[in-house]
Amino acid sequence: MDFLYEKVLRPLFFRMDPEHAHEFAVNAMTLLGGLRPVCAVLERLTRLDPAVHRPVKAFGLEFPNAVGLAPGFDKNATAWKAAAAFGFGHVEIGTITGLAQPGNPKPRVFRYPSEKAVINRMGFNNDGAEKIAERLSTQPGPGRRSIPLGVNIGKSKVAELDEAVNDYLKSFRLLADHADYMVVNVSSPNTPDLRKLQEKDRLEIVLRALVEANAERVQAGRDRRPLLLKIAPDLSWRQIDEVLETIIGLGLDGIIATNTTLARPGYFESVNEAGGLSGAPVRNKSTQVIRYISKATEGKLPIIGVGGIMDEAAAGEKMDAGACLVQIYTGMIYRGAFFARDIARALAGRQKIGF
Repeated sequence: MDFLYEKVLRPLFFRMDPEHAHEFAVNAMTLLGGLRPVCAVLERLTRLDPAVHRPVKAFGLEFPNAVGLAPGFDKNATAWKAAAAFGFGHVEIGTITGLAQPGNPKPRVFRYPSEKAVINRMGFNNDGAEKIAERLSTQPGPGRRSIPLGVNIGKSKVAELDEAVNDYLKSFRLLADHADYMVVNVSSPNTPDLRKLQEKDRLEIVLRALVEANAERVQAGRDRRPLLLKIAPDLSWRQIDEVLETIIGLGLDGIIATNTTLARPGYFESVNEAGGLSGAPVRNKSTQVIRYISKATEGKLPIIGVGGIMDEAAAGEKMDAGACLVQIYTGMIYRGAFFARDIARALAGRQKIGF
């Protein structure tokens, strides 16, 4: 299958505009997700043997393996039902905003095959929290899925910073019933001023409101949802310390490290495209951030490691640095749909069992 992708399918995809190729892949995966018998067969072929490999336990959930599909692929909750068929142990949809929005002007995705990298400035294009919540209400919910589903929420572009709390709360309240866990994205570089929400005072205001909304769910007899924060790789160590102090103080369940970077190392010094850089160039920095967080929290805070996982060694590196789970997306562009299966098998002997 790897040979088929490398020699036949990838050259075909790479002749297409990157965003068109993405849309084709999402539509194909959506179609497959509607073919449950086919998905069931593929899941049996790709999953780890539960008799040999114990599931990963993190923030109160069980994951059949350590590899997830990162947000950005399935923005609108149409394709995720087929993720397990390709070997994924969880999937995170989004980023979803309180209001529907078209995202930034096109073109907004750029491949760099020689560097195994992508720059994107999509800008949270999605159908909006209300419509996506309606869509999820017709799909298998928590407890009825073969793998956990995370829901990643961000700020609507038209919402000013002082309106961010209500914007996040809107998405949380609409979507939490349908999620196994929720992620607060304050780290995308493609929404103006969004990263300012990583600053200590602003971050605490947003997260405290969401923690309180989560507590209100419990008071109303509904399940609490694990709440995680996704951070940028471009924070200083002092800024990361402040983030950790905030999320630990508020009792968040974990952290996702990291998003795409605004840095332009090496080859990219001469690339004049705005947006977040992902893929191989982010590998080392994201691993450094994971290692720092793990040491700072004495390994007690669950970390989902993301960034530059283009092969099995890079995934193992994230786990060794302290991650309990990893997520891929750009790696799948270069390695194919079954890359998750390969990574899951490679990590099976070294993954942490539980938090």
